[in-house]
Amino acid sequence: MGLPPGSDILISRVLRANPNTVVVIQSGTPVTMPWAGDAKALLQAWYGGNEGGNGIADVLYGNVNPSGKLPLSFPVHLRDNPSFLNFRSERGRVLYGEDVYVGYRFYEKTEIQPLFPFGYGLSYTNFSLSALRVAVSPEKHRIQAGEDIKVSVIVSNTGSTAGAETVQLWVIPPTTSSISRPVRELKGFKKVFLEAGGNKAVEIVVNKGVATSFWDETRSSWISEKGDYELLITGTGEQDLRFPFQVAKTRWWSGL
Repeated sequence: MGLPPGSDILISRVLRANPNTVVVIQSGTPVTMPWAGDAKALLQAWYGGNEGGNGIADVLYGNVNPSGKLPLSFPVHLRDNPSFLNFRSERGRVLYGEDVYVGYRFYEKTEIQPLFPFGYGLSYTNFSLSALRVAVSPEKHRIQAGEDIKVSVIVSNTGSTAGAETVQLWVIPPTTSSISRPVRELKGFKKVFLEAGGNKAVEIVVNKGVATSFWDETRSSWISEKGDYELLITGTGEQDLRFPFQVAKTRWWSGL
């Protein structure tokens, strides 16, 4: 996960010489950044192809407001990876010892603080969430289309620059679940562009049964367990909106 030899030393020396430095990383995976706390800003550019240079320049010079969100977590150390203890094979067998705890599920369950978490990403403006409204359809005998959870929230651009925000919808499972489950799971998201000072209602719709289910190995089917769940709506800031809901009856189903 380290940058090429000598890169971290070079970056650290540049940051000491000029703390007002922006570090641009071009990589296809997370990399360790022992100097991250000393950088004025970090830009994860991935691999942008032929126009990558122009895209990076547009962001650095403020012609484009960055609005991307990380599709994975950046660990602090290599040893913080979910697969670190199971990475090698044993006598020709590959063991997936991390179970379902990969990505953000691992870091939240183990309370290991990543360098940058899944879904993280800043821009040149700020946003706020308000006026949460939730409509939960009654449960049917079988899980099917039309049994929806509709979430509506007002997104406001509170800064002085036009930009885009991504609203994320998570489901927190009940503490009474029959198995160990992730702390929360992402079930939906929507991106919206707003002018400075503007606001807009964003709606995310998910199927209630699908959003609360996990795979039951004993019955080779999906299961939506009864219990008390919670919706969690997040954005760029630390502001979280929550809404409790119930699944009244445990149901099994197949297909997607």
